[in-house]
Amino acid sequence: MNILKDFLTTELPSINRVLHKELETLNPLVREVGEHVLQAGGKRLRPLLTILMSRCLGRTGDDIYPLACSLEFLHSATLIHDDILDDAHIRRGRQSAHLIFGIKRAVLAGDALLALANMIVARYDVPSMNFCVAEAILKTASGEVEEIDNLRNPEMDEAAYLEIIKGKTAYLIQAACACGAMAAKASPHVLSMASAFGMNLGIAFQLVDDALDFAEDSKLLGKPQGNDIREGKITLPLILFLKTLSETERGQLLQTIARDSLDEEQILDIISSVQKAGLVQQVRQEADVYLKKSLNALMTLPESFERHLMQEMVDLVKTRKF
Repeated sequence: MNILKDFLTTELPSINRVLHKELETLNPLVREVGEHVLQAGGKRLRPLLTILMSRCLGRTGDDIYPLACSLEFLHSATLIHDDILDDAHIRRGRQSAHLIFGIKRAVLAGDALLALANMIVARYDVPSMNFCVAEAILKTASGEVEEIDNLRNPEMDEAAYLEIIKGKTAYLIQAACACGAMAAKASPHVLSMASAFGMNLGIAFQLVDDALDFAEDSKLLGKPQGNDIREGKITLPLILFLKTLSETERGQLLQTIARDSLDEEQILDIISSVQKAGLVQQVRQEADVYLKKSLNALMTLPESFERHLMQEMVDLVKTRKF
């Protein structure tokens, strides 16, 4: 992990420099919102994956940075929009953008970041890359719509949940890896493996994220524990918990969830029960299944320093605490 940490220390200044250089091209009113979101930090997972994948597959030079940063702009736009849809007050330990700048300005700033990302990708003049990013945006939006449609849905099951997390998280991580591969002019087979690596890593990442919402140390996430339940999101820990209840208990709880009438004490009781039943760990074990698939795809790529770092990223998701 020290090697990955050293790499992040080396690369993050360049990534952040390009992010702010690209932001400078925007209207100051838009730029201010974008800077608020980007200054909150974040893992920069998507741009790092684009850089690592492209270098693993033989592309050299600094011209990969704008492409990598376009994925972070896409991600930032989704965060702005998500917080508005969820009426979330905290993002990465800071006040959400729409509470500071207003909903209308935040929505339009998010739209501008999406447009900026597409403009950056278009500079590379690779039609398949444009299609990849456009598809990722479409899938992400569709995943968010599916999640909203299933809020407090008592019929929500694991299959529907999986499709939602693919949309809201995994497709954008897949696109980050695929864009890196396309920038390196990878063969169709290698591109397929890079995409599989990203998709499975993205699914695992969201599974761990949803598990952490119920974990004892969830305060490290920079958002309130049990936020998903409060927002009516039916995630895998809750789905598994419902299966542990008797038919009567399950029916009563589902009715309460459907009516959006869970009080704070009930929410804390559910969190405690999920923890005691070992369901946080069970969800993390499900994430491990996808991490193994991700690693299998990664190992088909050329052996390199960058592949080793991506392998460490898989391990980092596996052990993630925040």
